[in-house]
Amino acid sequence: MNSCHSENLRDSLRLITIFYYHTTDTQFWRGAIPFVNRPVATSCRVLVYCGSKFIVGEHGLDSHPIRFIRNLGRSREIATVLLNHGFDDLVDRLHLRRYLQWGKRLVFRKSTGPDRRRTRGERIRLSLESLGATFIKFGQVVSTRPDLVPADVIQELSKLQEQVPAFSSEVAVKLIEEELKGPVSELFAEFNTEPLAAGSLGQVHQAKLHDGTIVAIKIRRPNVVENVERDLSLMTELAVLVERHIPEAEVFDPVGLVNHFARTIRRELNFFREGRTLDEFERLFRHDATLYIPKVYWDYTTESILTMECIEGYRVDDHTAIEKLPVTAAEVAKNGATIFMKMAFEIGLFHGDPHPGNIRILEDGSICLLDYGMVGSLEEETRERLVDLFLSITQNDVRKAVDVVQSVGQPFRPIDQPLLRADVREFVENYYGLSLDRLNVGAMLSDFVSILSSHGIRCPGDLMLLIRALVTLEGVGRELDPNFNLAESLAPFVHKIVKERFNPKRVASRLSAEMQTFLKLAYDFPMHAGKTLEKLSKDELKIQLEHRGLDHLITEVDRSSNRIVVSLVMSSLIVASALTIRTVASSLWFSVPIFILSSFLGIWLIYGVFRSGRL
Repeated sequence: MNSCHSENLRDSLRLITIFYYHTTDTQFWRGAIPFVNRPVATSCRVLVYCGSKFIVGEHGLDSHPIRFIRNLGRSREIATVLLNHGFDDLVDRLHLRRYLQWGKRLVFRKSTGPDRRRTRGERIRLSLESLGATFIKFGQVVSTRPDLVPADVIQELSKLQEQVPAFSSEVAVKLIEEELKGPVSELFAEFNTEPLAAGSLGQVHQAKLHDGTIVAIKIRRPNVVENVERDLSLMTELAVLVERHIPEAEVFDPVGLVNHFARTIRRELNFFREGRTLDEFERLFRHDATLYIPKVYWDYTTESILTMECIEGYRVDDHTAIEKLPVTAAEVAKNGATIFMKMAFEIGLFHGDPHPGNIRILEDGSICLLDYGMVGSLEEETRERLVDLFLSITQNDVRKAVDVVQSVGQPFRPIDQPLLRADVREFVENYYGLSLDRLNVGAMLSDFVSILSSHGIRCPGDLMLLIRALVTLEGVGRELDPNFNLAESLAPFVHKIVKERFNPKRVASRLSAEMQTFLKLAYDFPMHAGKTLEKLSKDELKIQLEHRGLDHLITEVDRSSNRIVVSLVMSSLIVASALTIRTVASSLWFSVPIFILSSFLGIWLIYGVFRSGRL
């Protein structure tokens, strides 16, 4: 066993023993430790550190914030930034003030309110910018979720820009040599030490292979994985604390947002995975001359190094160069839209960030998409729902549109059915009867997301990514051609999906799959019924109930009872020591210190009550 594996194993075994016992929590914890097949213990919480991340049980961490203690310096920085931008109440409600150094606790008093000159969205944006690249990327991902985040915050988060300086060429050369096991002078005929571009996760250098091929080398930043995992760990704990102590924040799904972001950024950190995605798109579009996929050079590619063909093309806003191409700008826009519709509605795998910087137009008029770190996937069922949405609008079918809205995501609060039908009816009437040249797909999808948001329906992450990509794509198309209309490229794929829906072979295949599911259910039913009756006859049948919203009440009751007990003990000590001082002169040596200490603790308790703002 090598040293890295043995060190990870020691850390895991050492931290497996950390249990947090709660007499109020009676649920078994499963899944926290991969090699334990039975419940770890009753009434306990488990935290395991595996590799570079924490693995927790079903209900997250206990209130004791191990992650904050593990990264105390970063925790202090987060608390300080929140206070600097006027989020005092948030810091107090999450109990983060304890992580500040003593001097900063005195400086950042509770009386420091938010900066009235800035809006809530501006202060959130400034806080994320102050916390660095990982939090900036988190804000960028959150800005794609208008179904969860208010519009004013979305508008501010969309302004987030990464301004990360490039790391030195010496570090870049060292990283390449460590990953590719050889000196750069032998690996490449030429290597340009000046980076072509730099981002928060890596930077790109140009090089020439020994056969004369010009390549672009994407190099992951040093220590970026450790820094991202540290920040993800703290983000997860912050999200858990927000859900626990701020019940009204449940509508934003803090833990879900962090989990979605963690999945996204970990994909982007794995350059080997991005290379495989490039190869997959090359295979899928091998016979499509309108899309060009850069070639990946696997002999020079690892998880932190991606070497691919260097693309020299024109940006979509370079109108002078595009006019000289063998195809018109309108044809380029139409080809790009057709490519994306094929990705999303035919293949189910699409480029998640088709902004102008990731698009190049080549000399032959074909399109090249760059940066495959953010890729979305759509299940067949989701594609069917989107098609049903378009059909319900063209057929003026409000009932079908209501069914689509309710089935596309999960509601986090009860839905007001009459209000939902009224909103959907207005939505359908706004777009019913419009000709293709007048239909704005981006505006229609934005209105659809607004309905989801206003009625508390959480939209799947990949579907939101598709909607954002379609809105971006429509803007890029109009940059190329002012008369561009995305609906004209979308309509043929909708018609194709509708036609295939009633294909006899497909109908037979679905019936066969449903029949197999039904037969399996019928086969398993006697066994499950027998087990249930056996437990019932032995009085072993148990029903597990999960309470919601009582954790905060229990915490407050515990805190209040603790204060009462402490105050009773202190008042008893004060009275007893005062009587002793007055009646027994020989006891001054121990009664006076007790009196002073008890009085000091009493004053401290009163200060704490006033400081909490709850009398």
